[in-house]
Amino acid sequence: MKLNEKTAKERGFETVSTTADTSFAATHPVVRAFDRFASAVTRWTGSPVVFCSAILLVIVWAITGPVFHYSNGWQLVINTGTTIVTFLMVFLIQQSQNKDSIAVHLKLNELIASHRAADNQLIGIEDAPEQSLRKLAAYYADLADLAEKGAKKPETMQGHVADLLREDADRKIIVKDEPI
Repeated sequence: MKLNEKTAKERGFETVSTTADTSFAATHPVVRAFDRFASAVTRWTGSPVVFCSAILLVIVWAITGPVFHYSNGWQLVINTGTTIVTFLMVFLIQQSQNKDSIAVHLKLNELIASHRAADNQLIGIEDAPEQSLRKLAAYYADLADLAEKGAKKPETMQGHVADLLREDADRKIIVKDEPI
């Protein structure tokens, strides 16, 4: 079995879809088209020109207030416009954020895999349950405390991740066979 064929269950946690799953790359043409559209729109809407245009639009709307006697219809125009734009942008931004998140995870996975001293069990850890991530965060916080005290880092970190992900694992860092 290849490394990337190891199932999430075998790694000790459940998942819906991961970047290691080969089905992740096989996308429908409509999905790819939406991806291109969402990327283009989020880049465009994040530009200074669009931001300045939005400010100008609000200023024009505010200036027309006295003309329309600050009526309900006048207020409804800006409320409806902002609601529709916000509603649609949430989905476009989320799609772009998902894509960026996957790219960052893949880059981090490559860095972990390429570093000899790194624990490769951290690859794909973003799919672990929150409880397991909290255990790992606590472990690394303890490790940071050790470094702050000037204590020596354990010579090998291999296996610590697997130990921490087990349900019955304690949160102890062993340095020279003494718990800290």
